[in-house]
Amino acid sequence: MFGPSRGSWHDMSWKGWWGENPVYHGPTFILTHHARLPIPMEGGTTFYFVTGGIHEALDRAREAANGMDVRIAGGPNTIQQYLRAGLIDELHLAISPVLLGGGERLFEGIDMRALGYECVQFFASEKATHVVLRRLGHNDA
Repeated sequence: MFGPSRGSWHDMSWKGWWGENPVYHGPTFILTHHARLPIPMEGGTTFYFVTGGIHEALDRAREAANGMDVRIAGGPNTIQQYLRAGLIDELHLAISPVLLGGGERLFEGIDMRALGYECVQFFASEKATHVVLRRLGHNDA
């Protein structure tokens, strides 16, 4: 999600899609296979590039959150890795009726029920349907 291309960093001046003041306003950990120095931005966002995988990224995010919730965002492959490892307690999906093409399937090869998830909330707004899935035994949302 951070950059427009896959692979090594071709353009070290690239600082993301969000301009000089990204919406995160806190430490943001980017999963990558290619090391890069942190990028401090306006508004308190600093992008940290983690090459050690999902567990390292989550550990660093938990430490930075200091007891607060950690949110995971990313493409289907990233979310699938965290789901398979049992590291997502609650998943909020916002589904918009926009035709994008084939894309990647979020739940490809994932049995959410077998992983212990259930639908705990769903509602429609003007522009999206929201579905909240929670892993059984994790009711402290």
